[in-house]
Amino acid sequence: MSIRKQLLQAAIKVGTVNKQLQRETMVGRLIAGNLPSYAPSHQTLNPKSPLMGRRIAFLGSSITAGAGALEDSFVDYLVATDGVIAIKEAVSGTTLAGNAPDSYVQRLYHRIPVTQPLDAFVCQLSTNDGRHDKAMGQGAQQRHGFDETTTLGAIETIVAYVQQHWAVPVVFFTCVRKHDANYGKLVQQLKVLQKKWHFTIIDLWQDPVVKAENRAQPLAMVDDAHPTRLGYRNIWTPIFRQQLTDVLRQSEA
Repeated sequence: MSIRKQLLQAAIKVGTVNKQLQRETMVGRLIAGNLPSYAPSHQTLNPKSPLMGRRIAFLGSSITAGAGALEDSFVDYLVATDGVIAIKEAVSGTTLAGNAPDSYVQRLYHRIPVTQPLDAFVCQLSTNDGRHDKAMGQGAQQRHGFDETTTLGAIETIVAYVQQHWAVPVVFFTCVRKHDANYGKLVQQLKVLQKKWHFTIIDLWQDPVVKAENRAQPLAMVDDAHPTRLGYRNIWTPIFRQQLTDVLRQSEA
């Protein structure tokens, strides 16, 4: 267990944060938004969920990992409440682009066995590429031989690889965060690639409903990007539950 997680769990047990601190400080939101009662282990499994037994791989960075929620994310809630059989391949701070061992592409190659059966594949559109000065690149005309050192090249590599090895629906999701012009451009380029590859996008980046819910539930987010357990449970998981249900139904129609 990480030192950060140990300290946060200790703070939660103490439970001495007042309501103003909970709303106005990151530490307060970390504590109050991550109470044990919000944990996936305290949720109820729905045996009639349409996602029951579905095998889904999730590839991403801190938001998929649950960095602001004691490493519990929407993935863990889908497992707990809907019976999803998940591969959660998430490492905080990582990028789509690049050849580092922890890049999205390299982890896809080496940590998700092609022998593992899947019903769907979900990938986070990283907010880290811009902060790490990764070149965005451009969409390619061909359907192979992409430049994995660029963000768009990595996205195309991932989609092509998944389609080749599993032939299952691919879903990308965008992230909630404060205004970021570079990320906004990346979201637009993702939509361009969608026309080529026909994957699904769960677009949370500018979702007015998500924004409204975050305002209504101040403990839902630790900062501008990372949800708490409360946020994942109340806001993110219902969205992913519905979207993944629709994607799988459409793919089997």
